[in-house]
Amino acid sequence: MGSKYCLFPAAQAARSKPRLKVMVIPPIPIAPDIPVDPRSMGSVTAQAPLAKLTTLRVGGSADYLILPKTPQQLLFVLNWGQEKGLPITLLGAGSNLLISDQGLPGLVICTRALRHSEFDPITGQVIAAAGEPWSSLAWKAARQGLKGFEWTIGIPGTVGGAVVMNAGAHGGETADLLIETEVVSPNGAIAILKPEDLGFRYRTSKLQGSNLIVTTATFQLSPGYDPAEIKAATATDLKSRRETQPYHLPNCGSVFRNPPGFDATGQAHSAGRLIQQAGLKGYQIGQAQISTLHANFIVNLGGAKASDVLALIRHTQSVIYHQHGIKLETEVKIIGDFDTGNFEAQSEG
Repeated sequence: MGSKYCLFPAAQAARSKPRLKVMVIPPIPIAPDIPVDPRSMGSVTAQAPLAKLTTLRVGGSADYLILPKTPQQLLFVLNWGQEKGLPITLLGAGSNLLISDQGLPGLVICTRALRHSEFDPITGQVIAAAGEPWSSLAWKAARQGLKGFEWTIGIPGTVGGAVVMNAGAHGGETADLLIETEVVSPNGAIAILKPEDLGFRYRTSKLQGSNLIVTTATFQLSPGYDPAEIKAATATDLKSRRETQPYHLPNCGSVFRNPPGFDATGQAHSAGRLIQQAGLKGYQIGQAQISTLHANFIVNLGGAKASDVLALIRHTQSVIYHQHGIKLETEVKIIGDFDTGNFEAQSEG
């Protein structure tokens, strides 16, 4: 495969170190005012609508939005936001995310333009930049005869978000395949983190709520398979998803985590099954509806507001708690001001 792709060359040497190595990049001169030089940071959009950047198609505007196209631009943007004292929110594919109708203050950095991937058909290692979509990565791996990414097909997110949230489906999860990830902090410190550093648990990691930003990830797949066989398995998984999940309507993916424990029949609890048994399939507030196809999905029927979606989430949680005494936790990240007086900047995929 040749030399490993590394968004920040200074971090390249750390990959061979057995212990965590952190390097600090010298400060970059920051332009004092908007507009900035697009060659150094990318173009800045003020009062940028965010709904079109989310898979649920809801949410207000960002004070400022930047889509860096290179790692150098990403670093410059982070430095610039720090200098300006702006709250910073990371946005990937915009899946698994509910943004307030009032939008987000400060700077929103969308990493979906940071795309790059390399595959080693001999070792089975895959290196991908944060903005790489899971689905396209799955197809690329299949064409190389690499087994392991089949379950990722149809996940509407990026590599960065998958690492942060430990995305998973069909019994597989990101933590099973990750070798290491490169992260950068807003002040330019770069680190190479191993799975044991990340505290992976069901649909979460230590990266959630931190200010570290995933820039690349390295995965271990199984090499040497017939590409036709892997492509067929990937296509089967995608067909199953399309038949059982509402891909035809805007949605944010699974809304709730599966709660721990078992029901009276000995089956592991399923959020979707609990919601369906409660008779909530098709329940609607405004133009937001609990999917009639899969009860753990909320769909936008056209013109839904983020407040409708949140009201539907809260109603569902209330019904399930009163029926079963189970508190459903959201898998979707809720950010912005929903009349709670709080704003929490989080990273997503």
